Amino acid sequence: MPFARTAAATVVFTCLLFPAGTHATAAAAPGDKVTAPVQDLLARLPVWAEDRTGYERTAFRHWIDADGDGCNTRAEVLKAEAVIAPAQDADCRLSGGEWSSPYDNRYLEGPGGVDIDHLVPLAEAWDSGASAWTAKEREAYANDLGDDRPLIAVSAASNRAKGDQDPATWLPPAAGYHCTYVTDWVADKLRWGLSVDSTEQAALTDVLSRCPNVSVTVARAR
Repeated sequence: MPFARTAAATVVFTCLLFPAGTHATAAAAPGDKVTAPVQDLLARLPVWAEDRTGYERTAFRHWIDADGDGCNTRAEVLKAEAVIAPAQDADCRLSGGEWSSPYDNRYLEGPGGVDIDHLVPLAEAWDSGASAWTAKEREAYANDLGDDRPLIAVSAASNRAKGDQDPATWLPPAAGYHCTYVTDWVADKLRWGLSVDSTEQAALTDVLSRCPNVSVTVARAR
């Protein structure tokens, strides 16, 4: 259920990107929605060579408490994606609960073995256009609660096996999740106006050729 984590997330997110007195461009303003078959959305992504020059993970500040409720982005995703809700104390420390990791079809008890994966990794985002963003834009990207696809609770083992790889070199071990994974990847890149390289584009095209060409709605973030 896209865009459903919190009603406040979109407001906070927009304020992070566009403080008072600034304006989005008319061409692709935050919140503008695009709906089309996923293969059409893939065709809209610009194809550029990647460049990791100057990348540091610290360029993407996370995890933040954007709405000031005491729970940071990691905790917000854990709470939203739990299949059995965890207990939460006054400082938003979570305990117990259960999560389903779609990458490897595992059920995880307790938050300790759960990672929050950036579907399109931070380094990949940098390579694909985020190197030119402001620090606030990168912070908003790293803490994107305005859409259910960019951040996902998965097993620590699968997240660390993935690292900063794109679909040309890594797909989830659970083959039944491949169509969802690459569809969400395309949506996330379009949401943020990121590019793909030619090898990545070929891999996405190959996987999607074996998937239903589903209609996808994307709300642009920038």
